[in-house]
Amino acid sequence: MKDHTPERQLDISLGRLDDLLGHPDAAPVKGLLSEAIKDLSNVLGELAAARRRSEEFYDLLVNAIPSSILLIDRNLQVLFANRNFLEKTYLCKGNIVGKRLSQVFPEVIIEELGLEQAIRSVFDGGVSTQGQRLTYRAPGVPMRTYYYRMIPVVWTANVDAVLLLMEDVSEQVQLSKEVRCAERHLASVVDSASDIVLSTDTEGRILTWNPAAERISGCRSDDVKGRSVFEYFAREHREDAKAFFSALELQEGPRTADWILLTADGASVFVSWVFSAMKDEASHTTGVVAVGRDQTERRKLEVQRLQREKLAALGVMAGGIAHELRNPLAVCSSAAQFLENDEITPEFRRECAVKIQNGITRASAIIENVLTFARPSEEANFAPLDILAVLDEMFRSVANEVRIQKIELVPDLSNERIVVNGIKGLLQLVFMNLFLNAIKAMPKGGQLRTSVARSGSEVLIRVADTGCGIPKGALDKVFDPFYTTSTMGAGTGLGLSLCYSIVKEHHGSIEVESTEGAGTVFTVRLPVIVAEEPV
Repeated sequence: MKDHTPERQLDISLGRLDDLLGHPDAAPVKGLLSEAIKDLSNVLGELAAARRRSEEFYDLLVNAIPSSILLIDRNLQVLFANRNFLEKTYLCKGNIVGKRLSQVFPEVIIEELGLEQAIRSVFDGGVSTQGQRLTYRAPGVPMRTYYYRMIPVVWTANVDAVLLLMEDVSEQVQLSKEVRCAERHLASVVDSASDIVLSTDTEGRILTWNPAAERISGCRSDDVKGRSVFEYFAREHREDAKAFFSALELQEGPRTADWILLTADGASVFVSWVFSAMKDEASHTTGVVAVGRDQTERRKLEVQRLQREKLAALGVMAGGIAHELRNPLAVCSSAAQFLENDEITPEFRRECAVKIQNGITRASAIIENVLTFARPSEEANFAPLDILAVLDEMFRSVANEVRIQKIELVPDLSNERIVVNGIKGLLQLVFMNLFLNAIKAMPKGGQLRTSVARSGSEVLIRVADTGCGIPKGALDKVFDPFYTTSTMGAGTGLGLSLCYSIVKEHHGSIEVESTEGAGTVFTVRLPVIVAEEPV
């Protein structure tokens, strides 16, 4: 394969010249010389074309670089400026190439940054400079920010030129300012918050601790950073906190908890917490953000409000008790007045004595029930009870009331004897409250059905009415203390809350289902026992 490179052609031509000079015959000299000159001309043309292609390639490469480039000689004149620099400065090559550096950059920039001295230092030392920051604005264009450095260019033994390489970082600088502004704003929000805001890693080690956390806990941020957040929870809440942190990857949303925070002086602060997992770009949990609200003042206000409501309810209850006591006392008073008459018959005298005795017994029972409300079971003892017998007594107690209200009483009781462990007076209060509520819900009459059925180890007592029902929004509140849908003075809101407390005390549960306008069903569940002796 023939070698047609310019260098090889030049060697061939020179060889032919040598042959020509040494040839004995002069005749062919002219032809050989002409051919050699022609070959040399072709070689030089090819070399020039190759050089142009190389220069075009380097120009294309330099112009494609997204940084601004200036090539400067020892006289501080610009030898070359790439396309990026020309576009950034809105200048043409004729206004840059061949001009001194002072004609390209404003004098204030050259003097402030010491560009000329720095370039001369590179010529003298032959060492590149470190990156520095340059803010530059060409006439009529926005301010731009560059990071620049100077690189020596060596073609011969010495430094022949200096390359000024400038990277436009205006967008990055602006973005950095916006990020810093957002960080300062976020830090200000956290620092200004009245709630505790802290963050931890996945192991529970504290990373941040805002001023509100310092104020409430009495612990400085510098003192708690790196320590376990579990140290600052009350002992009874630490296991729950550790369980939450150990299952962070499984958490799908924020977790709420009411955990006590321990202060620097050993006091306890009741805090409502909201915990949220922090995620990275790959949705991996990297830590936890906790927001806590001091509930001390709110709890004090709730206690005060509850106390006021209790006092108001006590007044209503006192009126009801007075009314209940007035009836048996009135009977006793009338019977006593008859006894003062010496002319009454012995049979009537005995009847008056019985009425007085019954009235006293009834009044004593009312007082006993009030004391039971005040002290639910502090002095009473649990004992085996036939739940059907308890209900039968309650049916007799309300029989007259349901007759007056034109309500049909429908007992649906089991034939099986069902025994529970309980306090008779308290269970009577539960069913009496449920019956009276059902009667009250049917002012125009209806049906009151009570069913008892065994279900495994439990007995289910259902009290159902066909009354007005309970509004859907009130179902979740019917067992709350002092909550009532009755008009002012018509109810205290204590009945169902006491039922709930009594049933819970008997290790049972009470549930409610209601359809507004159709009726309500209360279901009481109590554990069943096997009585060893007759009840």
